[in-house]
Amino acid sequence: MAIIKLQENVVSETAEMNLATARRVLNTEAGALVELANFLNGSFDQAIEMITAAEGRVIITGMGKSGHVGKKIASTLASTGTPAFFVHPAESSHGDMGMIVRGDVVIALSNSGESKELLDLIEYTRRFAIPLIGITGRPESTLGTRSDVVLLLPPCAEACPNGLAPTTSTTMTMALGDALAVTLLERKGFTAKDFKVFHPGGKLGQQLMRVTEIMHTGAAVPMAPDTIAVSDAVKIISEKGFGCIALTAADGTLAGIITDGDIRRHLQDGLLQKPARDIMTRAPKIASDTMLVAEAMAIMNDLKNAFRKITTLVVVDQTNKPVGLLHLHDCLRAGFA
Repeated sequence: MAIIKLQENVVSETAEMNLATARRVLNTEAGALVELANFLNGSFDQAIEMITAAEGRVIITGMGKSGHVGKKIASTLASTGTPAFFVHPAESSHGDMGMIVRGDVVIALSNSGESKELLDLIEYTRRFAIPLIGITGRPESTLGTRSDVVLLLPPCAEACPNGLAPTTSTTMTMALGDALAVTLLERKGFTAKDFKVFHPGGKLGQQLMRVTEIMHTGAAVPMAPDTIAVSDAVKIISEKGFGCIALTAADGTLAGIITDGDIRRHLQDGLLQKPARDIMTRAPKIASDTMLVAEAMAIMNDLKNAFRKITTLVVVDQTNKPVGLLHLHDCLRAGFA
């Protein structure tokens, strides 16, 4: 028992040490980000203006860990409306320099500012007057002195206890890249709709899908004037197979909806000869043609509607005229649950 107790104590002490190290790293890097935010100056605005004025693309380059961060920055820029890609500095000296042309702007990453692999690329930008933005921790370095605009990283210690592994510096660089991307995004008025164009697949694409992308339109939509008889409405409901019909007023706007359930609830002598408007629901749940599928699903799944489950929504435009029909099954096929 004593041995087991000793082992438990050792495990507990090890766990505490692990947590202490993790917290130290996170607190170190979090503090550095605060320092970075306070360290920003007019150079950041100059960089934004330089990128905005560029007729070409943003080229990101960096070696080692800076290179990995650079690929992420390029990806973030590209997905938020700023054309960008990554060029490996070593490969650029062996032919890939041709990917960079006049009109582009280069962002070079190097905490030391002295990465040998960057030298040829730096000289290339100087030779062909291609704007160069340097992100470095040393303004006196080659990158710092040769860049048109320098975004300096504050002198913060690496989270590595040896002060060697790029940790704090790469976190600051990545965050600075995010700051550039989001600032450019807001400058351009980049919207969720624009974002969807660059993210058609995956979870993001699904979250940004609009009802107009999956709704039924045209002749497939069960729709008729609210003056028709219930008998004719029943025929249309049966033909279209959605279990409902949208009824329109004389001006073409949505007047109401009749469902299979409405028919059952109003079963009585002479029902089929009545005008459809007599039994329609006059204020049905609807979806707008600008609505996200996720928002439409929320309407269908609203607990307030539990006693009368909604599986279809009429989709209307800004003038309240029906333009389509969305069924729960359409949402499920699109990956929503």
